[in-house]
Amino acid sequence: MAPPNRIEHVGFDDFRRFAQDESLSKYERIGFPDSYRQGYEAVIFEDICAKLTNLKKAGQQVVDIGPGCSDLPKMLIDLCASNGHALTLIDSQEMLDLLDSAPFIEKLPAMYPQCPDWVAGNAGKVDAILCYSVLQYVLVDVGFFRFLDVSLSLLAPGGQMLIGDIPNISKRKRFFSSETGVRFHKDYMKTEEAPVVEFNQIEHDQIDDAVVMSIIQRARLQGFDAYLLPQDQALPMANRREDILIIRP
Repeated sequence: MAPPNRIEHVGFDDFRRFAQDESLSKYERIGFPDSYRQGYEAVIFEDICAKLTNLKKAGQQVVDIGPGCSDLPKMLIDLCASNGHALTLIDSQEMLDLLDSAPFIEKLPAMYPQCPDWVAGNAGKVDAILCYSVLQYVLVDVGFFRFLDVSLSLLAPGGQMLIGDIPNISKRKRFFSSETGVRFHKDYMKTEEAPVVEFNQIEHDQIDDAVVMSIIQRARLQGFDAYLLPQDQALPMANRREDILIIRP
């Protein structure tokens, strides 16, 4: 049986179990149906690199928080090898075991940011942090603002953090209440019924506009530049997900 869709409430220990389940595809192991990722990851990685521009430089210190085991971390590993980057991959040991090893790769088995010695040793040294399709699990597993604050402490001057593929329930509601969204729903679900959209209610354990804007505000108040960015329209869930880019001046 495939694991729940990424919008469902699963956490760190669930993904440890998925990583060891050989009946699952590489996409299902990171919580996606194959149709959401298969054939899209090259476009996704291109969108990541267009925003996390330090990846295009040479000799950078790069960190991937929760890389999983699909093709995306493999693309990042190849890019880091080509550009002479040092790469730290932070995930469960079970996920890390599914990724290649190399002299320039440090594998850190931890539920980030519960790795205080590593954080202390890398404060102010990291040029690029990627956290893709992970933020929704931060809400379940760890202190939300602690996650952000620790990550910002790692950034070197000019360092960038991309919090990518954020499932914003507010953006999703806006989309499915629009004419375009209604058509999308009817075509996808093979129905004449319009989607049910309810505004002005609390959505427990969901990321909404308030959460997204609080990230931007908190980063800016700590002296960082922070931006809310749309995803490339070629991405599979661009109509209901978005990215945050944070830069240390």
